[in-house]
Formats: sequence, structure tokens, C-alpha cells
Amino acid sequence: MTVYPPNSKIIKAIVLTHDRSRTITDHMIARYDMLWPEHPFLFYIPYQKLCPTPTSGRIYVQTPVDIKPTILMLLENLDDDEWIYWCIDDKYLIYLDLNFVKKITNWVHTLADTEISGILFCRCRRLLEKDFLTEKKLLDDNGNVYLERKGYHQIWIHQFVRVKVLRYLFDRFPDRIPQAKTMDTIKNKVVKPNSHRLFVAKNNHAVFGESTVKGTLTKNCYESIVRNRMSLPEWHSAPSEHEIIMGQIDSMEVNI
Repeated sequence: MTVYPPNSKIIKAIVLTHDRSRTITDHMIARYDMLWPEHPFLFYIPYQKLCPTPTSGRIYVQTPVDIKPTILMLLENLDDDEWIYWCIDDKYLIYLDLNFVKKITNWVHTLADTEISGILFCRCRRLLEKDFLTEKKLLDDNGNVYLERKGYHQIWIHQFVRVKVLRYLFDRFPDRIPQAKTMDTIKNKVVKPNSHRLFVAKNNHAVFGESTVKGTLTKNCYESIVRNRMSLPEWHSAPSEHEIIMGQIDSMEVNI
């Protein structure tokens, strides 16, 4: 159950998921409840035929089966410049530098420059390479450094973005996407507007796990679901041998 702190600003959290992944979505949200009990997120969760159970902190929206119309429907009636939290079901929190992320949450809503359109606090994979960054930087109110990202690299990791970023990106996707994994290739062909500036924290402040690989639970997600005494998906038979972790925190043991 989500309990919002007094006078807190509720942030819409847009979830990309579908009926088959309901338990994966439940696990993803549960990890936020565990690691950030007073998080400000109100999760907007799409569904097709699987009727949801009313739950505090969640709004279920019946959407089409296809990915593009699902996201565009979730974004309907939202202002282009509104800050939202983008969280797909195939990522889940393992570790969160809570003090840092709380400050980011407050800071993004003070940004008057609407060209600053995305803030990611998990720096990993290609975003560790200079080739995927511009030379431009941004400082927050506490002097923390953020590096500007080229294109849409790591857009699938959970992050703060303005509505226009997702609306523009998905509006240029094909109406039918046969497999979610092809979205990486598709997004690389979309030219990001210069006015949609996306940043990543210079230092990493979160660790995420991937939930599935080729339609099977990853080893790490399976172990996390079991450890937290949650239900496994009905379609689960045996977990993959793959362990997929995104982000690294030096000298810190994290519980996956």
C-alpha cells in the first residue's frame, strides 16, 4: 500500500507492460515500495483483458494490445512539459541511493528550462563511454554533475522525463511492433530533437536488474521474486541461467 507523505507532490509513473507481465509489474512496483516506502509515484498501468484488482497507488488503464497506442493513450491529456517517471516492467530496482534520488525528485520540478527533458540517475553500459555523450554538462542545486546523452541511449531504464520525450519517440514508432526487443533498433533510427535534452548523473546512484530474457525470467529476477515471497508468473517453468544487472556501486553489497 502506498502512503504519500503530507504535502508531497504526486508524480505520474508511466509503466510499459501488458497482461502477461502482470506479476513482473507487481514485482517492479514492490521493489519501489521496499526501497523507497514514501515514494511519490502514482503508477499508471495498462491492461488489455486481465481485470486488475483495485490497489492503492495504482491506476489501471485499458489499452490496445500494441505498444505504440498503449503509450500514447497513457500520455493522453498530459502536458508536453509535465515531468513524469518512466518505468518499464522489464527493469526493477536492486539498489537506490535514496537521499540523492529524493533530491533529484524535488529538483526537476524547479527546472524552468523546458529543454532539459530527462534526468537518469543510473549510469551504466554505453553511457560510460564518451562516444554516447555530448561535451555539455548540467549542475543541480547541490553541485552534482549531469552529462548530456546523445540520442535515446538507455531510454528504457527508469528515469524522470518530460511527457514530450516519450510522446515524440513513440509517435514515430510503427503502429505494430511484433516483439518488444525490436524497440532498441527502432529507437536508434529516430532523430531526437535538440530541444529534448536528456542527461545522466555523472556518478551512478542506482542498480537495476532486468526481469526477463527471451521471455524467460532472469536468474536474478526469479531469485528476487522468491526472496520477497511474491507470486511467480503462471507461465514460469524454469529461470534462465542469465543474470543481468545494470549499474555498479563500488564497495557496496546489494541485495538483488
